[in-house]
Amino acid sequence: MAGDPSQKNADHPAATPAPPAAGGAGAALRAVDTTLPGETGQAPEGDPALVENTAQAVDAAVNQADRAERSDVGKSTGPAVAQQKRWPKLWFVVYLVAIAALAWTYPLIGSGYFNLPEEYAVPARRLATVLLVAALMRAAVTLGEVYLARSIHDAADRYDVLKVANLAAWLVIAFVALTQLFDRWYTAAASLGLVSLVLGLALQGPLSSFFAWIYILVRKPYRVGDRIQIEDMTGDVIQVSYLDTTLWEFGGPYLSTDHPSGRVIKLPNSSVLNKPVINYTWPLFPYRWDEVKFHVAYDSDLEFISGVMKQAVDEEIGHQMQERVGAYRRLLAQTPVDTLHVREHPAVLFRVSDNTWVEAIVRYLVHPREAGSVKTRLIRKLLAQLNAAPERVQFPRSNMR
Repeated sequence: MAGDPSQKNADHPAATPAPPAAGGAGAALRAVDTTLPGETGQAPEGDPALVENTAQAVDAAVNQADRAERSDVGKSTGPAVAQQKRWPKLWFVVYLVAIAALAWTYPLIGSGYFNLPEEYAVPARRLATVLLVAALMRAAVTLGEVYLARSIHDAADRYDVLKVANLAAWLVIAFVALTQLFDRWYTAAASLGLVSLVLGLALQGPLSSFFAWIYILVRKPYRVGDRIQIEDMTGDVIQVSYLDTTLWEFGGPYLSTDHPSGRVIKLPNSSVLNKPVINYTWPLFPYRWDEVKFHVAYDSDLEFISGVMKQAVDEEIGHQMQERVGAYRRLLAQTPVDTLHVREHPAVLFRVSDNTWVEAIVRYLVHPREAGSVKTRLIRKLLAQLNAAPERVQFPRSNMR
């Protein structure tokens, strides 16, 4: 007889390390640790009271963590956050000082105040022009970052706008430098075009990634804060730069649960052009289907098990699931997809397992970042209620070691 396969279904979230800061992204990635001290990861057997007490303790811990997380929403705490807010303002002051100094120096150079020889005066004025334009552009970008970007409430959109503004500023600075530092700048531009052609052939990968970055901005296959999967890589997007995307990995080869692995993945932006992107947090419908399964004996009361599983999941997330399915149906109504099979309540299915047991499966809708904690609460609750009726629910048992 096989061992207790139902114990393998209890996904216990591991302690979640803090993710790295995403320079300007500001995406906080959190998970709740619902593993109790001394827990072995196995389902308790034979003592319904102990199971019930354990379930209540876990629920209390999760609810307390959820309340603490909600109370922190919108708050900026810690010296690191304050320092991030101070730095743009400090740079803005530096740029203003540079603009004032260059604006004061430029006419003095032209008037001969510094007694520079003519062969040095002209290059000095041109260099001052380039530096003045550079300071003006950087000050404008910093001003937008500190004040104007606050009108964009979505953090991901704000991140994209600042990326585009930075790129535009550097392009303007490069153009002004080209026109000021070269007498025949169009000849230099033609030469630069030939060089760019050669470099383009040699740097096809980086150029493809840059154009893929533009594609990401326009088509939005993912944004900062989304949970995505590209091939076998899954994680939360914490940065989208001009050439690559950075993921805070979830799952991975070392974990069997949907929790942070502690690893950071960098992949070229060009991946979105030739590989499928799975987005688990699509803004219009940021949910996915999940399931909890148990193995039961053939002589178990399947109707009783179905009723218990439906009721337990309904009590836990029934109201939220109805709202989410309603949103799902409204989206599908705009497509030719039939919506009759989309249920507003958890569905319980049974199928014969390969190891001579019956699999009891309950499916429900959940937010990807809540999948681990919700599954843990449901497993605790279901075990408590099913173990309370041993004469109607027969779980696999074995004394083999």
